[in-house]
Amino acid sequence: MKKLTAYLGAVAAAVTLMAPATPVMAQQKFMTIGTGGVTGVYYAAGGAVCRLVNKDRSKHGYRCTVESTGGSVANINTINGGDLDFGVAQSDAQFNATKGLKAFDGKAVPDLRSVLSLHPEPLTLVARKEANIKGLADLKGKRVAIGNPGSGTRSSVDELMGATGMKASDFAAVSELKPDEHGAALCDNKIDAFFYVVGHPSANIQDPLTTCGAQLVNITGAAVDKLVAANSYYSDARIPAKTYPSQAAELDTYGVLATIVTSAKKSDDEVYLFTKAVFDNIEDFKKLHPAFAGLQPEKMIKAGLSAPLHPGAVKYYKEKGWMK
Repeated sequence: MKKLTAYLGAVAAAVTLMAPATPVMAQQKFMTIGTGGVTGVYYAAGGAVCRLVNKDRSKHGYRCTVESTGGSVANINTINGGDLDFGVAQSDAQFNATKGLKAFDGKAVPDLRSVLSLHPEPLTLVARKEANIKGLADLKGKRVAIGNPGSGTRSSVDELMGATGMKASDFAAVSELKPDEHGAALCDNKIDAFFYVVGHPSANIQDPLTTCGAQLVNITGAAVDKLVAANSYYSDARIPAKTYPSQAAELDTYGVLATIVTSAKKSDDEVYLFTKAVFDNIEDFKKLHPAFAGLQPEKMIKAGLSAPLHPGAVKYYKEKGWMK
């Protein structure tokens, strides 16, 4: 009997020691942000948000992770499929997803929800100095990278080509390179130019400018003016002189805003926590990348946001008195 009693006591003690582990493990929750290429500003933005969310992980139990993806369109589709919690997307991709247009032709995403907007993203054209490309017309007969499928860049370039009457057959060759590939391809003389929608400064732009003397090219003209005027998610944009060491002159182009989106299926509590992590630490967030330096909360809660705001974000904005 003594042996049995001792055995049962040992079992009870073991169960007691194991019991607390189950609730602790259950408290561990995850949220994932879809971004873009690892050298782009989207990846930096996702990393910055996750850093702020994870700072208080011991209190709320969420672990935020960043996933490198194909970009805006891919992020929206993956969120819609339930495999991402949040994603960074260009404002034009967000607009088109809500309407079922362009890359989302006939496949609107009714559950898409806005959370906040981030930095401006000019459509940027970079060319080899030897290619002698001074404007869009000079791309004819050249080897051009137009963005990888599923990216916001590709969506924007497709729209630009439609507006200007450019066709793929006008180019000597068309490449669908990812952002972390096009700089090296340019410097290796595999392409003559590439497009990239990105916040500035960007390592993906600075590298070819520094490594092989590549140049930024203006994206202007009557067709561009008409395109911007016809679409509310676009606006004129300038890249100030000396944004990059070798950039002597200001560049004129147009662009979109980077935004963060989620699904209507995400809980209010999770989206509230995400939103709070950004805005409660906005000054720290602005220091995490030069592209974030000019962010203003009053604009971040409405600029470029075509999809309805998620109720979790609205709850935070109302608490701050930014929204009625």
